[in-house]
Amino acid sequence: MRLLEGKTALITGASRGIGKAIAKRFAAEGASIAITNIVEDEAFLNTIHELKAHNVTVKGYISNAANFEDSQKVVNEIVKDFGKIDILVNNAGITKDTLLMRMTEDQWDSVLTVNLKSVFNLTKAVLQPMLKQKSGSIINMSSVVGVSGNAGQSNYSASKAGILGFTKSVAKELGSRNIRCNAIAPGFILTEMTENLPPDIKSDWINKIPLKRGGTPEDVANTALYLASDLSSYVTGQTIHVCGGMLT
Repeated sequence: MRLLEGKTALITGASRGIGKAIAKRFAAEGASIAITNIVEDEAFLNTIHELKAHNVTVKGYISNAANFEDSQKVVNEIVKDFGKIDILVNNAGITKDTLLMRMTEDQWDSVLTVNLKSVFNLTKAVLQPMLKQKSGSIINMSSVVGVSGNAGQSNYSASKAGILGFTKSVAKELGSRNIRCNAIAPGFILTEMTENLPPDIKSDWINKIPLKRGGTPEDVANTALYLASDLSSYVTGQTIHVCGGMLT
């Protein structure tokens, strides 16, 4: 079942981890894929190569999602190349974790800019093409810590909480134009980032999860597929927690 046949998806920060898993899932379901990354590194080129194995149109773009003008420019290029954008996945993000008493202004500003301002930048940029076609699905990657908070992550938590408020507001503004906006809040997901954690820290996290395992990028990608496809045509303004019950 090719749920995204004929659709074009833009996914930011798709070189690795959750973003890459979403891009691969969407490609497997027939979507044409545009991915962005801030640099043209080996991971970015490898992802493009892997996506092309699904026999769909794929193109990568070097763009800084945290920059407003860059975001406008890349969306214009993608619309020119693909003709439209049906799905936007705002996935780009960074962490600079430290206790508030040690946090610098730069650590606060950079995380809020990359994680939250980028969501504004890209969403603003895709409005015109989506309004013109009177359809679209915008998916914003938040986090469970945007709901619960987490010591040592006040900047990251604030950025991810801001995404939730933004998502609800956009859903209310654009619902009448058949443009949906939803958020995904992943929990403890096993990615390259979590692989570097000490085994005892991993075990401590997993013991707090009712399903007794860490999530996979594919778990998140499956939820993104649901929100991107017509299966969720009556779902907007929602946050879906992909956390194994951690926040239950």
